Amino acid sequence: PVLMDGLIWRSRVTESGRRRVNYYIKHLVVDAEGGIAPAIEWITDFNDPKVVCHPVVSIVTDIVWEGVAFQSFLTGKLWFLFTLMVFVLSQSILHHLQPLGVEGPESQRIAILVCRVFIYTCSMGQQIFKHGRRTLQDIREKDFIRFGRCPVPASWGTWQETVGIILTFLLLLMLCMEPI
Repeated sequence: PVLMDGLIWRSRVTESGRRRVNYYIKHLVVDAEGGIAPAIEWITDFNDPKVVCHPVVSIVTDIVWEGVAFQSFLTGKLWFLFTLMVFVLSQSILHHLQPLGVEGPESQRIAILVCRVFIYTCSMGQQIFKHGRRTLQDIREKDFIRFGRCPVPASWGTWQETVGIILTFLLLLMLCMEPI
């Protein structure tokens, strides 16, 4: 793309077989308020492989990924793995330490309780807050998509969000069926 070529300056002089190159990408990375610029989202929505493969776009995505996105992504995935391990510990491992029909010691029951309280408050609570906030935002903005004849909030349109909502609903169902 010719537009992006204007963001690259190449020196005429070579030193040791190399030429200095400057990329002018500040406004593709940072917006006027100092936040992350929406340029990457716009380029993705444009769906043109020639634009995505341009060296300027490659540098911008690398800067954003190495800066903010990677740490946020990794933190989210580690949190998910930790809550998954606590869930498996409470539902399978601790629950089945004793033979069928034999009640475990009080310390085992307390450990199961602590794990389940953690799952229901931290994991399910976070999911309810996240999905509830996005759903309410879509309702306020009247941003809906059609699922058959039924209008649903637009944030439910991605498979990741749909699976997350199903997971939250299943955790709520588990909480309702939890023995007292």
